[in-house]
Amino acid sequence: MKTKILMVCLGNICRSPLAEGILKSKLDSKKYIIESCGTSSFHIGSKPDKRSIEIAQKHNIDITQQRAAQFKQSDFTTYDYIYVMDNSNYSNIKNLAKDTQEKEKIKYILNEIYPNKNLDVPDPYYGGEQGFEEVFQMLNKACDSIASKLKATE
Repeated sequence: MKTKILMVCLGNICRSPLAEGILKSKLDSKKYIIESCGTSSFHIGSKPDKRSIEIAQKHNIDITQQRAAQFKQSDFTTYDYIYVMDNSNYSNIKNLAKDTQEKEKIKYILNEIYPNKNLDVPDPYYGGEQGFEEVFQMLNKACDSIASKLKATE
């Protein structure tokens, strides 16, 4: 049985598509399913932001086939781990959780590198190119940690 991981941000066009692509590049697709979505419905069906696509390509990761989706309550059943990019995402998803078991699946992605700090991955949407590189580097470090932990349990 494959381990299923979901990356979540607001619109599913900047941060979570990058997190999905980065983690996919670090784990065996025969053992893991990694996907992403947003808490809003703003961009359903859209490709990732072109700046996310470009920064991923710069690091030899292709996210062009991804399409934005919205988080749904059934995702708690589908996924083993749910990583959120910020406090707003955490609150939105936690409010949909039916019980403690579902709430425990939700994790701040940056807690992988800054334990128990509940830090936000800044949303690069309104910033320049440098913001996307900074977000990529943060997510890359966090995904290194996630991948190491998962591989250790294989």
